[in-house]
Amino acid sequence: MSLDADIVVVGAGPAGLAFCRSLAQSPVSIIVVEKQAQESIAKPQFDGREIALTHASRHAMEKFGIWEHVPSDEIYLLRDAKVLDGTSDYLLHFPQPDSSSKKEGLGYFIANHNIRQASYDAVSTQDNVQIRYGHGVADVALSEKGAVVSLEDGSSIKCRLVVAADSRFSNTRRKMGIGADWNDFGRTVHVFRMEHSISNEHTAIECFSYGRTLAILPLDEHLCSCVVTIDSHRAHEISDLSPEDLEQTIMEQLKHRLGQMKFVEKMVSYPLVGVHAKQFYGQSCAVIGDAAVGMHPVTAHGYNLGLQSAVILGQLIDEAACAGQDIASARLLSRYNIKHMMSTRTIYHGTNFVVKLFTAETPPAKLLRKAVMRISNNLPPVKYLISRQLTHVSHR
Repeated sequence: MSLDADIVVVGAGPAGLAFCRSLAQSPVSIIVVEKQAQESIAKPQFDGREIALTHASRHAMEKFGIWEHVPSDEIYLLRDAKVLDGTSDYLLHFPQPDSSSKKEGLGYFIANHNIRQASYDAVSTQDNVQIRYGHGVADVALSEKGAVVSLEDGSSIKCRLVVAADSRFSNTRRKMGIGADWNDFGRTVHVFRMEHSISNEHTAIECFSYGRTLAILPLDEHLCSCVVTIDSHRAHEISDLSPEDLEQTIMEQLKHRLGQMKFVEKMVSYPLVGVHAKQFYGQSCAVIGDAAVGMHPVTAHGYNLGLQSAVILGQLIDEAACAGQDIASARLLSRYNIKHMMSTRTIYHGTNFVVKLFTAETPPAKLLRKAVMRISNNLPPVKYLISRQLTHVSHR
């Protein structure tokens, strides 16, 4: 069939646009279909979310020309991390790499809207990409020869490969016949920024207090993002607080480690749902980003894994296109599936296990997590493996 484009990408979010950037020098043509209006993509609004980036993710963003579009004064260093359990003062500590390492700290924090903005800015001048705004996908028809993407306005696009990058709630993934394992945690996440009088020393703090989890993400030395996770039926216990009461409850949970704290940004809330596609490809189609793996935020791997999927699939397609080979062959898509599955399946289920362990309030669970923390802290090989997962997500 006559093609309108080689590839259709559904979703102009960070993963979909990073995938486009991975093919900036490739001979393929790409049409991006995005349901939102151009203004929402070109000028994304602050949504409260701070994204943790590994050194591998920074390297990929630099390679794709995305990093250079992020304001340098809004890239925040993550030097090390600490984990606290309940009311105990004992903590699990992940220090910054030793002095022999060429990497500074564990990684970086960048606000989600800045990553979205930088991704758009990088793609906006890309010659082989066309973005169609304000269009939802009505259906996807797949065959050995390619795909036909039908849009809600009645038009259609013929392509060799369709790539779903339209969030963990992906409608396109479902229409492509790719199933997913869901985990609705029944919890709500509240995100907001606070200033504080004592330096955070660029250290992230995860407090697994009984009934709620508090993560402190360091930005400037005296500015942090607070992430409170709580059972959804109790979400109002946080959202209904006055700024003064919110400040007090956060200070108490931190045992005043950061001194006086002041609420400085609006609160954003969203439901906590994890998802992992049962496979990452089908006939003439693939899934990337959150459509492939939507992580619990506790490991801060969400965008890192989404970027990784774009890197792996983009590299395989670029090699095939440059060699004059089929960019959507079953062999190529299977290779993508295997490579991305190997690094995500264990992380996804392992994270869900850790979250369940550290939020359960039964006496056996409390004893077990205290043991897990002490074992992890006192066995260097175990701590190294955990730290490596936090900082060295492979994009090769």
